[in-house]
Amino acid sequence: METSTQYIIKDLHEKFGPDIDDVKVNSERRATVTITGKSLVKFCEHLFNDLHFRFIIASALESRRGIEIYYHFSNDPTGLVLNIHVILSREKPEIESLTGLFEASNWIEREMHEILGINFLNHPNLEKLISEGNWAEGVYPYRKEEL
Repeated sequence: METSTQYIIKDLHEKFGPDIDDVKVNSERRATVTITGKSLVKFCEHLFNDLHFRFIIASALESRRGIEIYYHFSNDPTGLVLNIHVILSREKPEIESLTGLFEASNWIEREMHEILGINFLNHPNLEKLISEGNWAEGVYPYRKEEL
């Protein structure tokens, strides 16, 4: 019998196969799907509208691979938590904003823009949220000089 996680992963592969770079099933109720950045909005629309996941929050970090963003989603009836993972280049970290789908993504995208320098395309207001006067323009305190 197919579990909820297996069903969701199978569905995503059928609809977005070429845009999926990697899938890690951490447990019966938790998985991470690494996708291409260009497919993010379509991917999230499908999760929300067709598979009934809700957006929880996003988190980001800088690693040797680039600027990584994890978008966290939950399917509450099944208890499944799905992390959508994208890797952006350090030189030009930009990706489409999810604010058109989820108003709740507004502040976290602003925060990630401010501390890591991620440009969220079509975000309605990438104004400073937490650092007004704390560090200079163009300084991103969570970026590393060397990795």
